[in-house]
Amino acid sequence: MTESDAAPSADFVQSLARGLAVIRAFDGEPAELSLAEVARRADIPRAAARRFLRTLEQLGYAIATSDARFRLTPRVLELGYGYLSSLSLPEIVQPHLDALSHRIGESVSVSVLDGADIVYVARAAARRIMSVRITVGTRFPAFATSMGRVLIAAEASDRAAELLANAPLLSYTPMTTVDPAAIHQILDVVRDQDWAMVDGELEEGLRSIAVPLRGRDGAVVAALNVSTSTARGSADQVRAEMLPPLLETAARIEGELGATNR
Repeated sequence: MTESDAAPSADFVQSLARGLAVIRAFDGEPAELSLAEVARRADIPRAAARRFLRTLEQLGYAIATSDARFRLTPRVLELGYGYLSSLSLPEIVQPHLDALSHRIGESVSVSVLDGADIVYVARAAARRIMSVRITVGTRFPAFATSMGRVLIAAEASDRAAELLANAPLLSYTPMTTVDPAAIHQILDVVRDQDWAMVDGELEEGLRSIAVPLRGRDGAVVAALNVSTSTARGSADQVRAEMLPPLLETAARIEGELGATNR
C-alpha cells in the first residue's frame, strides 16, 4: 500500500507511512537501490526519500554503498520480531503447509513428539488417502511413521532407546517393522540422511516422507511430512519429486522459527 492508498484520518501519521514505504521499497530485487529508485517505489519525493534513508542509516537499519546506493541491514528483522515471537508453532507453519499442499497436490502435516506417539499440530489436506481421518490432535505411533522416525532419531540415543522400549510395537500392516534392532538401524539411517520415508507401514497404500524442523537453537522441535498414495509412483520417484520442495518449505519455516521462542 502506498501513502496515497491510506484513508485520511486525524490519527494518520504521514511521516511514519512514508518511512514504512521506504522500507517496503526494498523487496530484494535488486538488493541495492538508488535514491531515485527508492523514491519511485515508495511514491514519495526524492528529498523525502533521502531524509528517510539517512535516518534509517543512522539507526542501523540501512547502509549506503560506495556507489551511492542503499541496502537494508539484518537489523530490520527486529521490526517483525515482536509479531513472530507472539505466534505459536501451528500459526507459523500453517501458511507454509497450505502453499506446499497447493504446489504438490498432496496432504502436508506437522507433528510433535509426545512420548511414544506423534501428535498432529497443523495440517493441510489435499484429498483423503487414509481410512482414518486426520485432524489436529490426531495421534499415531511414532515408530511406524515418517515424522515419528525423524523425531525419535533427533533424540539422544538413550532417550530414543527408552521411547522404543516403552512403545507397543504392533504390526499395523504386513510391512510394519516391529523388530527393535531393525528399527534402530532405520533410525541410524534417518539420523545420517536427515529425512525419513515410510512405505505402507502404518496403512497399506500410504507412503510418507518427512524432514525435521529445527528451532532457533538448532534442536529439532517438530517434523514436517508429505503423505501420498503408493500408486503415485515408485519410492524413488516420490523421493525425487517430494523431498526438494519439502526441504525448501522446512527451510522457510525454520527461518521464522529462528526469530521466535517456539
